[in-house]
Amino acid sequence: MIINISAVISGVLVGMIVNMGLIILGSSLIPIPEDFDPMNAINWESTNFIFPFLAHAIGTLVGAFLTAKIANSYHLPLAISIGVFFLIGGITMVYILPAPVWFICTDLIAAYIPMGYIGWIISKKV
Repeated sequence: MIINISAVISGVLVGMIVNMGLIILGSSLIPIPEDFDPMNAINWESTNFIFPFLAHAIGTLVGAFLTAKIANSYHLPLAISIGVFFLIGGITMVYILPAPVWFICTDLIAAYIPMGYIGWIISKKV
């Protein structure tokens, strides 16, 4: 049980690091408009949504993969729990940061639970 708990903690931490790393990378690769307001995504250009989505999806994927790889048992439920953890964070961001409905739906539907599942699938093959 201690190994499984450690696996979940490791998955959350590494997933968060990957998430933040991609957000930072995205802000340096995609030019930010002069009047850019980081706390109001309603007025962002579509290119400014690429790295936030990638950060959410890949951070969750890496965290779920690592959790499933380290865990002794319950590999799928633990990988999905990483997806649920990050989904809760995504839902929280919906309330904090206004964004277009298309992005909110895409992000909440595609970036969390499916990536947890895919992380588990990849962990079985590697």
